[in-house]
Parts: sequence; structure tokens; C-alpha cells
Amino acid sequence: MKTPTLTKPSLISYPANTIKRGERALRCSPFQLRLFTTMINSSVDLKDITLERGLEKKYTLKSITENRVENELMWLIKVGILRREVDGQGITDSFRLTPLGRMIIGNWEKDFGNIPSPTWKDYLFNFLSYYLNWK
Repeated sequence: MKTPTLTKPSLISYPANTIKRGERALRCSPFQLRLFTTMINSSVDLKDITLERGLEKKYTLKSITENRVENELMWLIKVGILRREVDGQGITDSFRLTPLGRMIIGNWEKDFGNIPSPTWKDYLFNFLSYYLNWK
């Protein structure tokens, strides 16, 4: 029986506007870099991000309700930064970074050591993208 050989994953190229929208959504999110660097290697459960647990793990700067966390995570899924984990039973409450998310977070971790602060323009364009599906 032949053993499968591991190949290096191919690099995915993304359109510039996809990268910009993902970066903007991350900058405007209420989450800290530690959450996303954790998601590079393992999935993170929704309950670990909410309320006091999110503060304890340094995933957030303030206590955030489960509903708001889920809405923010779903937005990051929509812009291509995150994906929901799936097990044998179906979709779970755990999240991981997509290749796009790993690329952006990896660059920021290397260049800045944190998520850059959003500008008022970032908030405006993120709002337009979120509510009006504007790109």
C-alpha cells in the first residue's frame, strides 16, 4: 500500500478588496490579537470568548454578551476571516481562522504585535459593508 505524500499547501491569492474588507472587519471587531493567534492552531469555543472568560483569556478588553460575540464572529465568517468548526454531529460553537484570516493575522503579529486601531473611515466602511452589503 502506497503512503500518501504530504505536499506544501498552495498559496491562495486574494483580491485586494477582499483583503482590505477582512482587515477592516478585524480592526473594527471587539476582539484582541490573542484570540486570533489562538485560532491559528486550534478552534475556540464561543463560551470562551463571552463575558468574563473572554476577559480572563485576554480575548476581549471588556465583557461581551454571547449574542454580540456570535454576531461579531458571524460577520467575520461572512468576510472570510473565520469558519465554524464541524464535527461528526454537524456545526459546532467553535471557530477557526481561514487561510485569509491566518494571512492577515500572521502579518499583523509579525509587523505590529497587535491589531491596528481602526479609523473613523474603517468604522464607516465596515458599517456600510455590514448593513448595506457594500463592498
